[in-house]
Order: sequence, then C-alpha cells, then structure tokens
Amino acid sequence: MPHIVTDRVVVVGAGLAGLYAALKLAPRPVLMLSPDPLGQGGSSVWAQGGVAAAMDPADSAGSHASDTVRAGAGTVDQAVARMVTDEARAHILDLTRLGTPFDRTTGGGYVLSREAAHSFARVVRVNGDQAGAEIMRALVAAIRAASSVQVLEGVVATGLQTMGNRVTGVRIARADGSVPLTLSAPAVMLAGGGSGGLFALTTNPPRIRGQVIGMAARAGAVVADAEFVQFHPTAIDCGEDPAPLATEALRGEGARLVNRLGERFMLPLHPDAELAPRDIVARAIYAQTQAGLRPVLDTRACLGARILTEFPAVAAACARAGIDPARQPIPVAAAAHYHMGGVATDASGRASLECLWVCGEAASTGLHGANRLASNGLLEALVFARICAAGIDAALGPAPTDAHRITLPRLAAAAEADPALVAQLRRAMTDGAGVVRDAAGLRHTLTRIAAIEAARPDCENLLNMTATATLICASALLREESRGAHYRIDHPHPAQIARRSRITLEDAMAIRDSLQPETT
Repeated sequence: MPHIVTDRVVVVGAGLAGLYAALKLAPRPVLMLSPDPLGQGGSSVWAQGGVAAAMDPADSAGSHASDTVRAGAGTVDQAVARMVTDEARAHILDLTRLGTPFDRTTGGGYVLSREAAHSFARVVRVNGDQAGAEIMRALVAAIRAASSVQVLEGVVATGLQTMGNRVTGVRIARADGSVPLTLSAPAVMLAGGGSGGLFALTTNPPRIRGQVIGMAARAGAVVADAEFVQFHPTAIDCGEDPAPLATEALRGEGARLVNRLGERFMLPLHPDAELAPRDIVARAIYAQTQAGLRPVLDTRACLGARILTEFPAVAAACARAGIDPARQPIPVAAAAHYHMGGVATDASGRASLECLWVCGEAASTGLHGANRLASNGLLEALVFARICAAGIDAALGPAPTDAHRITLPRLAAAAEADPALVAQLRRAMTDGAGVVRDAAGLRHTLTRIAAIEAARPDCENLLNMTATATLICASALLREESRGAHYRIDHPHPAQIARRSRITLEDAMAIRDSLQPETT
C-alpha cells in the first residue's frame, strides 16, 4: 500500500466542526480531508434551525444548561453542559466576525427563535432556515484564505492506522472509489458526522452513514451512548431520500401537528404540546403514522404566505413535492436525524486512543445525554472544535513552520460498497432499531447486519457502516429501559439510576456473534 508521511494534523471531515477546528489550530499546519467539494455535501450545510445561545439579556447560560440537562433525560454530564453553554455567546460573536449574516433586529440585536424544550427563545438563525448553509459559507471563505490549511477535496478516510494504543495515521482513498494509501500524521481529528444515513428514513446527507464512528471503533476506540439516536419528528414525508426537514422553528412560530381527522394529537401527551422534547413528539408522530392517521404540520394559521420567504428551504422542499405550505398542511414523519452517541471523548476532546481527537456529531462528549436539546448540535461542534484544537496544540508542542503540501499519486479505481447491501442495512436498522425497539427486533437486526457484512468482508466502507450499526443495536439491546430517544416497548419505563453507556466493537461483536446467524 502506498505510504505518505506528513507533519500536518489530519482533520477527517469538512463540516462545521472540522473547518472551525482547522481555523483554531492556525498557524499549525492542517491537512483536511473533504469527500465533497468544500462546503458541499455534509450535514452542517443542511442544518436549518441555527445555534442555541443565551443572547437575550433576560436569558442566561445557566438556564440554557438547565434546559440541556432536563432534555437529556438524566444522562447529561452537567459540567460539560455548563461549560458549553457558558461559551455559546462567544462563538456566536466569533461567527459574526467571520461574516455569518445572522438575522438581526432593527435595533441590531440577534433575532432569536424558540425551539422544543427551551425555556427561552435562544436559537440564533440566518434567513429563517439557512443557518447551516450561511455559517458554512463564512467558514469556507476563511479556510480558503488560511495559508496553514490544505484541503484535499474528493478524498475520504477509510480506516485508522494504529501502533498499539496510538493512532499513527489514516488510510485514505478517492471519494469516488480508489485503492487506498496510508497517510502518517502526528495527530488525527475526526469530524466526519453521525449515523443517520444508516436508517432508511433519514434527514442526513447520503454519505453520512456512521463511517467515521465505525473506523474509530474498528481501531479499538471506546464508543459511548451508541443506542441514543434522535429521530426528528417533522421530516417532510414526500418520498425523497434523504427526507427534507421541516425545521422545529416552524413549531416555535406556532405551527400545529394534526392528523387526517383534524385532531391535535400532542395536546393530551405533553403540556408543551408541539414543543415537547423531540423524543416525545417523534414517538407521537410514529404512532400516528403506524395507525394510518397521516400526521401533518399545519403552518397556515401562524405563518400563511410568510413561510415562502421566511423559511425558504422548507418552501423549496414543499415545492418539489407539489405542496403549497401557505395553503396546505405539510405531511411529516419521524426520521433518523442526529446521533447523540459516538466516539467517547474526555473534556479535552480526546478519544481513548492516543493521538486521536473527535468533535462534532461523531463524538460523544456527554452534552446531549439521551435526547439532544434542539440546536445544541452546532453549538457543541463549535465549542469542542476549539477544545480539540487546544488539546492538539498542547499535546504536540511547537508547530512546524515548514510543513510540505501533500500531492496524492494517481490511484486506480476500486469498487464502492454494494448499493443493494447498503439498502438492506438501512432497511434493517429502520425495522429493528428505529423509533420503537424491543429485544427480538434488535437481535434480528444484529443477525441481519452480520449477514450483510459477510457478503462483502473486503469493503472497508461497508465495514465501517456495519460496525456502527452493530454498536447501536448491541447497546440498545443492553439498555433494558426506556430513556430519551431510546424507547424499548418491552421495557417502557426508565431505570431508577440513570447512566451513560460505554462499549467497544469487540464487546458488541461478541453479542452479535452469540446470536443465530441468518442469510440476507
């Protein structure tokens, strides 16, 4: 296998977390791997709601932390929640300085939206539902101007190189399929997104299918809270894959959830009705769908034609589906949206393997607990990008001043993961590890994953996916309770003691291997 050595810190992924970390690492040389053209294709660009931060003088970081802990259903690390919410305002100001055009009031303040389980309107947004795209545009411009950062576009990481408990580099390949080469580096930071694409119904971009978590787990990293997958209650149910998102800010504006009978089904379920925590709303949407009652989000009374200009991403998705949201309700479904679990990190963003840092959705920092508070995802990515950058600087010492730019050799084409196997995997995860789970379904899903993996044991891309899928299902099987986004119909109540989970791939594989094998 070809081998290249670099003095640059390798950042895997080019979403918000990766870009922000690269900027915070300057002037330390960075080599960033971006599967798509920079600024395209990742989850960050698709983020609609915005960044949660206590910007209102009547609000406080303490209140934000309390809401985070309450939404997380008992497993939030309270020290992490306080630290992240304390930093939030500073990062909004930093993004503003970098050119993010946040919505402003006539008096110059930030326009703030209220989303589910927040006690204040504290979500800073851009043009209604364009926050992710506009933040990314500002960060990409800053990266393009940063002489310390080299970006390899169209390149993916397929695995980690290790020596004992130390990560020594990454195996990389062209995103369109290639024979990999090994890239040795002094430190690696993973910022490659979550796992939503492992499910058949998801709001995540097509590439985001748990590969980064899987490659870390295959190298031996400890994974935390893998069972906690958040399902967004209002994906637009229009047949698109991935499903477009009807941002939670619509419900913050007063949009109502009703079924085909005209019933507001959230009213008897929670005092906050449509603004209840996401897990509660998602299960309600799922139940209505399963009962054939066709849930919809009705924005007509609260927004009317304003939705077309104030929420352009939602309006565009509706237009593609032939829906006029100013005159018609929007059909919705619960879709895999965000993975609270991921590679376990400490307070410095460091994984259990030496020389490996993780931030963004691929990490499990303890902030989200069992149920992420709305719009805390981008905030966590910003805070831990800074923390990872500081940790890498401290660990590596003085930055080299003469790091060479990398030139990749021409690589021959190789096969991608079989689309039919990926489709089988996604269907299996939705069927057995979706909104509602039980032991029988999880065991069945694990055997299906094993059979899918056995069909192509030579494909690292598929092995990364099946590793993460195995971790999710094994952890869900071990958690014999219902908590936050993890709902077991055979164990519908929470345990008396709330706890986080930690698991290795070796442990998860032992559970999977103990089950009766199946064929695909």
